[in-house]
Amino acid sequence: MTEVLFYHLLNRAPEQVLPGLLERSMARGWTSLVRAGSDERADAIDAALWTYRDDSWLPHGRETDANADRQPVLVTALTENANGANVCFAVDGAELGDPTEFTRAVYLFNGDNPDALARAREAWKAMKEQGHAVTYWQQDADGRWVQKG
Repeated sequence: MTEVLFYHLLNRAPEQVLPGLLERSMARGWTSLVRAGSDERADAIDAALWTYRDDSWLPHGRETDANADRQPVLVTALTENANGANVCFAVDGAELGDPTEFTRAVYLFNGDNPDALARAREAWKAMKEQGHAVTYWQQDADGRWVQKG
């Protein structure tokens, strides 16, 4: 079964967290799919990945770009795994879909939003019932990730 990680965001937006997670995935030789909850959010994440750091950038694209299937990081609001990604990052209420097509699935949610928290709990329960290896991570006061479950 797929490893499913739940990341409980408290003090940072997905655009601030995703670059580091995507860099770690690329270091493993993985391709990544970022599923956003809407086209507008996908556009915002796409823009943030171009500008998140002055001395670096992440090679990525959108599903509408030429050669989207060859992008190491593909940002989309669609459920299709168009780049054959090893890892899926679901943000802003996007569904994980069928996690078995990935080595790892990561569900990022805003812990200050009661609706997002409820959706994350439902997703956790569903992933656990399906037999996936689930872990829960939460940010501490310094923004570091601490495994809570």
